[in-house]
Amino acid sequence: MPRYYRYLEELRAEGVDRISSGDLSRLMNVTASQIRQDLNNFGGFGQQGYGYNVDYLHDEIAKILGLTRVHPVILIGVGNLGQAISNYVHFSRLSFEIAGLFDINEKLKGREVAGTKIRTYDELPDFLKSHEVDIAALTIPKVHAQDVADDVIKNGVHAIWNFTHVDLVVPDDVVVENVHLSDSLMQLSYNLTEREAETSSDEE
Repeated sequence: MPRYYRYLEELRAEGVDRISSGDLSRLMNVTASQIRQDLNNFGGFGQQGYGYNVDYLHDEIAKILGLTRVHPVILIGVGNLGQAISNYVHFSRLSFEIAGLFDINEKLKGREVAGTKIRTYDELPDFLKSHEVDIAALTIPKVHAQDVADDVIKNGVHAIWNFTHVDLVVPDDVVVENVHLSDSLMQLSYNLTEREAETSSDEE
């Protein structure tokens, strides 16, 4: 669904009103039957002979993804990766809002990143008590990951965006999205190796 949403955003920006499953399949490099199957899981949305209304499908997928309301996010660990994420320009367009930045390094206190001041980690409990926060993003050394996760969960956060390369142990009512950058690179390396092997085989 996030991928469909992204492509529909681009189609809207280009002024496209409707699109067939065939045209969408060529754009996304997936089969038209796969698109119909995916969307039918949520009710279909298309009309035979017409295709999909881009605006309508975009808005329906936004509802499915929970993007019809703003999700306040705090980010813990404002190093290079944390700053890069904080500066991501499409957060607000996707209904995510950086509500607070926290770091254990007191020298960073008061500095601004993307218009938000950095607070020290010991300010976190009081901040969570006075602010509604949906998501905590962890861009910290993995040795601290579980303790920090426990802290934010204890203070009412129920979703964690985890960049720490640690499999967090959390209660059943807490959702975790793990982002393993190294896994993506290894998958890319595997795909490249497979492609080179196929090319070499064709040349023999």
